[in-house]
Amino acid sequence: MNNRRAFITLLGGAAAWPLAVRAQQGERMRRIGVFQPGVADDSEYQARNAAFLQTLGQLGWIVGRNLRIDFRWGAGHVERYRAIAEELVAIRPDVILGNGTAIVGALQKATRTVPIVFANITDPVGSGLVATLARPGGNATGFSAGEFGFGGKWLELLKEIAPRVTRVAVLRDSAIAAQIGLLGGIQSVAPSVGIELRPVDLRDADELEQAIGTFAREPNGGLIVVGAAQAVLYRNLIVTLAARNNLPAVYPFRNFVSEGGLMSYGADTIHVYQQAASYVDRILKGEKPADLPVQAPTKYELVINLKTAKALGLEIPASLLARADEVIE
Repeated sequence: MNNRRAFITLLGGAAAWPLAVRAQQGERMRRIGVFQPGVADDSEYQARNAAFLQTLGQLGWIVGRNLRIDFRWGAGHVERYRAIAEELVAIRPDVILGNGTAIVGALQKATRTVPIVFANITDPVGSGLVATLARPGGNATGFSAGEFGFGGKWLELLKEIAPRVTRVAVLRDSAIAAQIGLLGGIQSVAPSVGIELRPVDLRDADELEQAIGTFAREPNGGLIVVGAAQAVLYRNLIVTLAARNNLPAVYPFRNFVSEGGLMSYGADTIHVYQQAASYVDRILKGEKPADLPVQAPTKYELVINLKTAKALGLEIPASLLARADEVIE
């Protein structure tokens, strides 16, 4: 069963549990809120949620028997995150899973008591979400997306797969401090590989199309897409624009590449959500987020799309192919 079907099946199973059967279980019903920045029908978030729910099930938390899940979706509207967070907190969940710095920041403004487990946060200390990685100290803990130096790795990989590139547009959300830090990581490597950088904000589709089109008018360009919620929301457009403008691109997540992007390098998001489920389990069993250390990713994946490379006229070095976790033909 693929992740999307698994997610739908799990949700369908939750809806199918009659109240009488639930009552027969004699178990206390616990409540989890899940706040995602995207939209409900996005296959990437469906896959992440499926991994989260499947792992909870393996730990004994069954939707409809002893667990209720309440989903909320930001749909990329950051200005609405605070209101959505307050609405979610108002239903009094036992714990909330939040994805991304902006969402967890909004949740902490809404509550300092409801436990929060986060996923895919860069620099949670610098963002003010936790006191330290070892002892978060407040009501939030979880799993980071990596360090600022990670940005330099994307640039090195882009230069390796497309040596002709001398200009790189970096697509990121400047409203998030951690994204500025990642840009700094890219800037620290740029001189050593002879790259000129141009930051591009991920605001809306029209601005994005115009900015990439303008950037591509000059030769030897490439793209780096930082792992912002807006990037995931606009990923089909970004992949299409990269192909249309003949721009080699490095992405943060595998799904960009499975949908036609050239290459991705980043944390295995499915594994992150499985880990997040383990923290939710521990909190439901009585542990406090203040005492659970923030963990860095333990699984990274390099994915390359050979069909896209061929369309761009690129020959992938054998050394890079050998390091790839997955090669899409």
